Amino acid sequence: MSSLAELTQRVRAFATARDWEQFHSPKNLSMALMVEAAELLEHFQWRTQDESRELDAVALDAVRLEAADVLIYLVRLADVLGIDLLQAARDKIELNEQKYPAERVRGDARKYTD
Repeated sequence: MSSLAELTQRVRAFATARDWEQFHSPKNLSMALMVEAAELLEHFQWRTQDESRELDAVALDAVRLEAADVLIYLVRLADVLGIDLLQAARDKIELNEQKYPAERVRGDARKYTD
């Protein structure tokens, strides 16, 4: 797969072949997405900042697979809701550029409302 559209089709076909559309409501998919995000977080929970940047091969592979689960559920949720994720990302980046002008926030991690 080399595109988001191809991934969307593959994930949709996977769900269809298993008759899982009946379970793939936006509510259920968003909950599953959060569960997978929490599983991703577990790999970093007790690591220091530096340790989180220097994962060994086993830990990195586990993180890779959890990140894939997050992506798959996000892609499925977007498909069910008819959201163009790439356009949504472009729109959000533009909004963030307005909220966080580089010349004002460079090197500062605080939220724009602070």
